[in-house]
Parts: sequence; C-alpha cells; structure tokens
Amino acid sequence: MKSVRRLLSLLLVAPFLAAAACSGSSDSGGGDDKQVTLTYAIWDQAQVAAMKQIISEFHSQHPNIDVQVQVTPWESYWTKLQTAVTAGTGPDVFWMTMVYAKYYATGGGIAPLDDQIKSSKMDMGVYVPAVTKAYTIDGKVFGIPKDVNGFGLCYNKQLFDAAKVKYPDESWTWSDVIAAAQKLTNPQKGVYGFVAPEADELSWYLTVPQVGGQIISPDGKSSGYDQPATVKGIQFWTDMITKYHVSPTLQQTTDTDPLAMLTSGKVAMRYCGSWEPEEIAAVPYGKANIDIAPLPAGPDGNRNYYSNGLANSMSAKTQRREQAWEFLQFLGSERAAEIQAKTGTVIPAYEGHADAYAKAMPEFDLQVFVDQLKYAQPFPASTDTAAWRDDATKQFADAWTGKASVEEVSRGVAAKMNDALSKEKK
Repeated sequence: MKSVRRLLSLLLVAPFLAAAACSGSSDSGGGDDKQVTLTYAIWDQAQVAAMKQIISEFHSQHPNIDVQVQVTPWESYWTKLQTAVTAGTGPDVFWMTMVYAKYYATGGGIAPLDDQIKSSKMDMGVYVPAVTKAYTIDGKVFGIPKDVNGFGLCYNKQLFDAAKVKYPDESWTWSDVIAAAQKLTNPQKGVYGFVAPEADELSWYLTVPQVGGQIISPDGKSSGYDQPATVKGIQFWTDMITKYHVSPTLQQTTDTDPLAMLTSGKVAMRYCGSWEPEEIAAVPYGKANIDIAPLPAGPDGNRNYYSNGLANSMSAKTQRREQAWEFLQFLGSERAAEIQAKTGTVIPAYEGHADAYAKAMPEFDLQVFVDQLKYAQPFPASTDTAAWRDDATKQFADAWTGKASVEEVSRGVAAKMNDALSKEKK
C-alpha cells in the first residue's frame, strides 16, 4: 500500500446516490456455465504478483469467472475510482481503506455484504477484530478484511557500523533516535541520520498517540490537532529538520522518495511500514544493508500508533454480484491469506498467518512488525476524511519548512478540520 503519498480530495457523496438510482445491479450471466469477467482494482504494484497468484487459484476453482486486475497508483486511485463509480462503470471488486470506508458505504458506492455472509455461512471471526470493526458501518459489513499494518524503524547497518553506533532495539525512545541521528549525519558525504517526511501515516500518526495526543475525538465530532500533546507528537518530526538538522528538507523528500533515500544509503533511519520490505529487498543495496527494529517509544515509554488495514469491497453497482461475491470469498479465504503472507508483502488480517509473513524474508526481521500490532490504535477517520486530512498535509508544509511553528499550524488545521466535521453527514 503506498500510504506515504498525499491523499486527494473526493467529490461530494451525492453523485453516488444519483448513479445508484440509474444503475442496474442484477446478476448477468448468473449461471455456472456462463463465462463472466470481473474487474479488480488495486493500487500497489508490489502486490500484483500475489494478487495474480490468488486469481489464478480462484480461476482454477471457478473456470467460468475471469478476473482482470486494474493497477492504479495511489496518487490517482481514488480520483479514478470516484469518477468510475459515479458513472456506474467502476470495478466490480476493489481495495478499500479505513480512511474512505464510511464515505463509500454511506454514499452508496460499496455494497453491504451481510446477506451474502449469512447465506454463505462465512466466519467473520477469523479476522483481526479491529479490521472487521472498521468496515462494519451502521451495523452492516462493507468489506472483507485483507491485511493490517505494522510499523518499525528501518535502519542502515552499514552506516551504523561506520559511525560506530549501536543498532536500535526495543529499549529505544525518541531521545535515542535523535542522539543516533546526530552521530550518523555526515554533511561531507551527503548522509543524513534520519528522514522526516511530511506524510502523516509514516510520521506523526506514529508519534502523536505515544504522548497521549489524538487526531480526532473518539466520537468523531472534533479535531485533536490543537491539543498540546498532539503538537508535541508532531514537533518530534519538524525538529529533525529545523532544530537538529539531521533530516533532508521537505523539498528534498518531495523530489526524492524517502524510501529511495534509505535504500541508496543517503539516510540511516526511516520509520517504515510492514508493506515495504519487498520494495527494500528489490534494491540490492537495501537487501544487503537494511534491517528493522521496533518502533521507538515515546518519552514515557508509550508505544501506541495509528494503524490502517485494507479490505476487499464490492461495488454497489456491479451487474455481476454473484460472481463478485464468489471472488470476495476467495480473497478472504485462508488460502489467499497464506499466499499474501508468504510473499512478505503484507500481514494478513486472517489471524494465524502472521508467522508466515514474518518468515517470508529471512534477510529482514519482519517479526518486528507483527510484534508491534498489539500497540495499534484505530486509524483516524470520519465520514469524509479526505475533506480535512488532505488539507492538514498541505498546511503542515509551513511547519516542515520552518515558516511557522507547529503549534500555530496545528491551531489552523484544527479550525478547518472542525469546520469540515460540522458539515459531514451524520
């Protein structure tokens, strides 16, 4: 999943309803002997191989159903999906994120699956409860859990060895990261000790919960950005650039992907997600020199962080509902989880397969990601998350460049977020 990218704002919910009113949802070719083609939309190129293996095995069991994978980069995935679903031409099945689940569910973009789950006697108890809960909206299930995210601290062993700095371990807190980054930064060689991207899921969403801050209130009605604890969690990142000078600037991380900086030896440490090791291993230097340590704790030892998790959802407008459900069942099967786990691309939401994920790439300590799951907190989301999340990313650029303090920017973010939340359909 490419969560480091900025989210694009979506259109209003109303077009969903209009499209649903004029779009058919009957099962064309419902018979087993009728050849049917389903479209399946995803956004992560790194997972294509695993998805195609799953599709191949599904097709061997359902020879009358072909599945075509549509891969759209994260940057344009949601805009393309919104347009297609509104027009009634969207994919039959597609990846859904917690960020947009309520938006698409209440807007009529994805179908409730309760009737199919009941008739198929599908056991929803086999999935990580937090993921199932996130896709249960107003008492109805709108997605079959696919995976769950863990996080850790990726570090360059070669750079640590050269600087004679001890590798990070579970005892590390923010102060250890700062101290090590200062020792590892070498301006003459163009090497930074740390990289602090302005990307919420891979930066402040990992530190704000560690100091008791919050992005959104538990009832989803107000912003938490103006809380002192939240400001403190964000300040950790900006200090790396503007105070300690141990991270590339915002412009540098905009020009060059922070993960590429890590795998090319330009930065010694980067917070990373459980979906990224395959990309790291694809770069020879990264495979040979990068390893993973536990997510550093906050100043008081708190290790909580916000975690996302994906689900597979069915378009409310598909005309191949019966076949789409057959495919969804297989995507949510133990066999599909096994395939995903063994590739090391994601931690399956199907419980009991985290060990297979952890052993998928012996060159990395993937168990770290699995062990961190017990600290995961619900991902910040509301009915129309994009209305305030994308705006927050834009505003915090001023704090990352030192044009304004984190506290000042946070107040502005909170004000706009509260205004957006007040306008949401409840």
